[in-house]
Amino acid sequence: MTVTIDPRLDEPPGEPDRAEPAAAETDAIGFDEFYHAHYRALTVQMYAYTNDLGQAQELVQEAFCRAFARWDKVIRYDDPLAWVRRVAWNLATSRWRRLRTAQAFLRRQRTEDHVPEPSPDRVVLAAALAQLPPKHRRAILLHYLADLTIAEIAHQEGVADGTVKSWLHRGRTALATQLAERKEENHG
Repeated sequence: MTVTIDPRLDEPPGEPDRAEPAAAETDAIGFDEFYHAHYRALTVQMYAYTNDLGQAQELVQEAFCRAFARWDKVIRYDDPLAWVRRVAWNLATSRWRRLRTAQAFLRRQRTEDHVPEPSPDRVVLAAALAQLPPKHRRAILLHYLADLTIAEIAHQEGVADGTVKSWLHRGRTALATQLAERKEENHG
C-alpha cells in the first residue's frame, strides 16, 4: 500500500507552503513505511508457524489491517511490531482452533461403519441367484433370508403352498448346479 500525499492540496489559497505534513498525513506515511519494513519478515515467521504460505500472508495482512485501523494508538506502543506479531499469532491460533473444532464435529457426525467387502463365496452366490427365474429367486430369498414359512410366502405371492414348494425345490436344484459348475471352473 503506497500512500502519496501532497501536503499543499489542503492549503487555502494565498498561504505559504508548509514544510512538514500534518499529523494525520505523517501517521499514514509512517504506517506505509512500517508495513513495507516488516511485512516480509513477519510473513516468514508466520509461514514457519503455519507451514502454509497463503495462510501466512493472509494472517499478516489481517494483522496489519487491524494495526492500520488503530494506527494512532499502535504507533505509541513501545514496540508496534510486537503488537502486530501478537495479533497475527492470535489469528493463526484462532483459525487452528476453529479448524480443530470443525473436524471434531465432523468426526462425531460420521456414524458410518466400515463394511467389509463381500467374500468370494457371497459374490458367487449372488451371481447364481441372479440366474434364477424371478419367482424361484424370490421364494428362496423370502424363505432363507426373510425367514418366512411356506404358508406365508404362498399368502404373500397369492399361490398355493405346493407352488411355493415347487419354486423352492427348483431354485435349490438350479443353485446347486450353478455353484457346482463355478466350483469346478475355479478349481479346474
